Amino acid sequence: MIMLLNAKGLQKVYGRKGQMYTAIRAIDLSIDRGEFVGVMGPSGSGKTTLLNIMSTIDQPSGGTVEMNGQNIGAMNEKELTMFRRNHLGFIFQDYNLLDTLTIEENIALPLTLSKVDVHEIEQRVHQTAEILGLDELLNKYPYEASGGQQQRTAVARAIIVKPDLIFADEPTGALDSKSATTLLQMLTRLNEEETATLLMVTHDAFSASYCHRILFLKDGEIFTQLDRGRQSRKEFFQKILDVLSAIGGEASDLF
Repeated sequence: MIMLLNAKGLQKVYGRKGQMYTAIRAIDLSIDRGEFVGVMGPSGSGKTTLLNIMSTIDQPSGGTVEMNGQNIGAMNEKELTMFRRNHLGFIFQDYNLLDTLTIEENIALPLTLSKVDVHEIEQRVHQTAEILGLDELLNKYPYEASGGQQQRTAVARAIIVKPDLIFADEPTGALDSKSATTLLQMLTRLNEEETATLLMVTHDAFSASYCHRILFLKDGEIFTQLDRGRQSRKEFFQKILDVLSAIGGEASDLF
């Protein structure tokens, strides 16, 4: 496996002297190209803070993040903007689609901002829409689509630049169980067939059972991790529940 992301000694402290709060402390982790990694933990464990730092949305108080051998912390704002645009994809719980643009235009937005040739944009939008089953919706606006369709649009927008790493923050949080399962199956397909590398923050054991490996955070530190290996998803799901029970995380009963 080829290492894609390597984080060492990550720390994030909020507040000022006398009123300081440490959200994450001394975290080391790496992600290999082609992995599907989950991050779990109870509320306040630091999982979203960790994702924000690794995705360049926030800066650490200490430690380093390297991706493809590049020190992200050494980049200026202009370099970071270009790095995000060319190498990272983002999927959020609330979709973050623009209602004034059609679904086709929302998917195309990253390529439009990068001033990619119009014909190439059209080709890549239709290829991506086909993968995610959005072919018949391209001329519609987000408010005319279901929650599941909007989330798939957000996924399409995230993958159209063929990013090195896709960050997903509670991507199934606003979906019903059927739409959530469909989305997770599509993320798995992207991982297996398109060799997409994914890092997903989730509180939900059912969603996490689709991952290859899960990091469990507690009080801002990595409590433990689980590797799925050759286990079935149902077996892995039960192992996840056992760890969540030990650290006070939430669960799911979809199985």
